[in-house]
Amino acid sequence: QLQLVESGGALVQPGGSLRLSCTASTSTFDYYAIGWFRQAPGKEREGVSCISSSGGITNVADSVKGRFTISKDNALNTVHLQIHSLKPEDTAVYYCAATLMSCALSASRFKVWGQGTQVTVSS
Repeated sequence: QLQLVESGGALVQPGGSLRLSCTASTSTFDYYAIGWFRQAPGKEREGVSCISSSGGITNVADSVKGRFTISKDNALNTVHLQIHSLKPEDTAVYYCAATLMSCALSASRFKVWGQGTQVTVSS
């Protein structure tokens, strides 16, 4: 059964960069589209980016476009979310999730979720 583990979260100063990783436990990882979502305290979960099973199609939320880049390495069963120019409003728990459906920033499409990794942007 597919399991996802996020890593890479940290305390970062505004303007800094981070690379989050989502690693899967199964070799069938390349069948899945992967999404990244985030949830800040008191706010709803927000989809920020997703990537198709092959890695050929990506989708990035308008709110983070130009700063967030997603990539998929099926050989390593890993998806990365590269974040540049971090802002305090990026502070949240970041989750990756998997779906056998196409890539879209809708949490309801994703059936397997990781436990999350904390990103805190503060000086």
